[in-house]
Amino acid sequence: MIIVIDGPAGSGKSSTAKEIANRLKIQYLDSGAIYRAITYLWIAADKPEKNTFLDLLPEVDLETAYKRQTFFVELNGADITKNIRNQNVTESVSDIASLPEIRKFVNGYMRNLVLDDVYIADGRDLGTAVFPDAALKIYMDASLDERAKRRFNELQQTDSTAGVSLDEVKQNLNERDRKDQSRAADPLKKADDAIVINTTGKTFDEQVSEIIDIIQNKLKLKY
Repeated sequence: MIIVIDGPAGSGKSSTAKEIANRLKIQYLDSGAIYRAITYLWIAADKPEKNTFLDLLPEVDLETAYKRQTFFVELNGADITKNIRNQNVTESVSDIASLPEIRKFVNGYMRNLVLDDVYIADGRDLGTAVFPDAALKIYMDASLDERAKRRFNELQQTDSTAGVSLDEVKQNLNERDRKDQSRAADPLKKADDAIVINTTGKTFDEQVSEIIDIIQNKLKLKY
């Protein structure tokens, strides 16, 4: 069974989904981390042309696991969990994720991953394109200002050498929103049957508790 949380960058999807997984003792899948891993691979390969890069994908050894409250990512045997959160990856991930062939590769990986067990996953198009038959769909949103503050704080904690300003993070998020919503392949949008949760002005515990209540009421999952 899969529960999905979609929404724009910085809306709190990942941290919320991880906390829910911890409290309900279910598996967590970070779809954004997988796209970041592919973007990291593209950068590490010196940003090759599209067709050249796509030829690399069949040989990619991608391993993911949620352990110790962290979504670990290994690419070709190397742990890149921290590397994929760097600003250079953030600036390019929407462009790479917009390629239909990349989305097909990542979607196939995720569908195979969740064949067994109960998962909660967060992303952009999980409820509309990847898991249209998900047991429960949540769409999280927040104001651009609040999302920028969250992402800026995250960068400060995970990449202190990034040297980016809050305004630059806000501009990046605004551009990512535009690209995510306008891409031809699986654009960001709310699924018709998704429950909308606006987290602007809410504490982290408030948004987590609200979604857990929905899960318990709809699916009868307990702590």
